Amino acid sequence: MFTLLQADIVEAVPVQQEMSYSLIDMATKGGWLMLVLLALSIAAIYLIGKKWWMIDKAGKVDKDFMMDIRDYIHEGKVKSAQTLCTKYDNPVARMVEAGITHLDRPMADIQSAIENVGNVEVARLEKGLPYLATIAGGAPMIGFLGTVIGMVQAFFNMAQAGNNVDISLLSGGIYTAMITTVGGLIVGIIAYFGYNFLSARISNIVFQMERSTIEFMDMVSAPAKTEKEI
Repeated sequence: MFTLLQADIVEAVPVQQEMSYSLIDMATKGGWLMLVLLALSIAAIYLIGKKWWMIDKAGKVDKDFMMDIRDYIHEGKVKSAQTLCTKYDNPVARMVEAGITHLDRPMADIQSAIENVGNVEVARLEKGLPYLATIAGGAPMIGFLGTVIGMVQAFFNMAQAGNNVDISLLSGGIYTAMITTVGGLIVGIIAYFGYNFLSARISNIVFQMERSTIEFMDMVSAPAKTEKEI
């Protein structure tokens, strides 16, 4: 008798079905703002990858480059020094080349030419970073906007339901509120860390450019040999 009652109780208890959602399903619950965050995430990843490749290329300078330039300058082989600069595609080589082309002018003109090229190179390296900074600050704000919209939708559904408030009426608004917040924070974090990483790399290159400028000015101010290149 007891066994039969226990079996009836087990059959009467409803079996809870496990619900699982994929990331795509969760994202679709966030509404149209998730499309905006998706576009911002693609733009952020593209900018980070592009600038990382450019900065990594700009930071590769041969350790013997300045020594070879010094030897050519002191031996009076100006053309050989210029040819060596054209072999390297980096800011330091272009700055040194600008200085070499102005060797027949006063020291102030040489330094001014190098600094002008350096400013252009730094601007080229920093191009695109303001967009990344904007994404880092704007994506969380868009996520918070989705939170506000979701909560407004939830309270609107509650007001429409009157006394017959059901949790299912709030689910749509809560999904929009929570998922857009998470999406905005994820995109913002990626852009924020990417911006700071790239800015640090650019600072290292700028230091390298300044050091090379000082080294070049020191070598051109030293007395050179009188023999000329044939």
